[in-house]
Amino acid sequence: MIPIMLIVCLAIFALAAAVIVAMQAGPSKQVKQRMDDLSPEIARVALEETTDIRREEPAGRIVWLNRWMVKIDIAPRTRLLLYQAGMKTPVERLLLVSLAGWAVAACALYLRSHAVWPAVFLAAGFIPVPAIYVFRKRASRLAKFEQQLPEALDMLVGALQVGHSLIAGIGSLGHDSAEPLAGEFRKLFDEQNFGLDPHTAMMNLAVRVPLPDVRIFVAAALIQKESGGNLAEVLAKVATTTRARFQLRKQIRVHTAQGRLTGWILSLLPVVLGVGMYVVNPGGMSVLWTRPIGLKMLWTATSMIAVGWLIIQRIVRIRV
Repeated sequence: MIPIMLIVCLAIFALAAAVIVAMQAGPSKQVKQRMDDLSPEIARVALEETTDIRREEPAGRIVWLNRWMVKIDIAPRTRLLLYQAGMKTPVERLLLVSLAGWAVAACALYLRSHAVWPAVFLAAGFIPVPAIYVFRKRASRLAKFEQQLPEALDMLVGALQVGHSLIAGIGSLGHDSAEPLAGEFRKLFDEQNFGLDPHTAMMNLAVRVPLPDVRIFVAAALIQKESGGNLAEVLAKVATTTRARFQLRKQIRVHTAQGRLTGWILSLLPVVLGVGMYVVNPGGMSVLWTRPIGLKMLWTATSMIAVGWLIIQRIVRIRV
């Protein structure tokens, strides 16, 4: 049983690693840099009716895997999440990294415990780690965008008050602001400048940056374009509301810090304590996965820890 388990896990890891290495083969760094430099010129010709990032062609080289992920509606959603996180990693590479990490973790746990199914199921905890990293990067990028938005709206209000058009003010923000706000407004400006319908370009911005304040900005701009009105005054109120909401969210995080820390401590303490007891006395802890009653206790404890963590997160997560 031991050689079979090792061979299966190593084969999965080798296959995933080989595919990842093959995906990295291709144009040299100079060619990629040159293509990035030419991307604005290419966009002039290749821009279609919509530039929704979910409908773009896959960037990877595994055609059959991309087709399968598109059929089950994983690739478009994951591609949008990767874009919102500011990552250029292909969707299939993210999946292969998860499988390779699972294989390595399963081999390591099996060599230590000599139990097949516990090693396989416990190693499965590594599978969502790359996805968790993507979600954290996405949350950090969106939080930074939201922090930059009030100042950007103030700059846009000033541009409108001195007589500039909305598209000219958006172009100024794309050149003068910091990332990630500058990149999104620059893309919005390029889409409208290259002939895309303003309504579609604005809706693309709302899809790329799923923030309530961005949706308010898009709605205000579209309503002003269709029915008129004082857009500068509306955007000034949006900037004030965004700034107040951001300050309130900071205060809420301060008041819920103890609850969040308690949740992490109560969730990680049994795991850390179990690992420490296994290092000190492997024979005593191995009862949890070598006997039926131990397996029942292990699964029950794991389920209770997960449920408790979710309840605590539900309590301390206050939406503003």
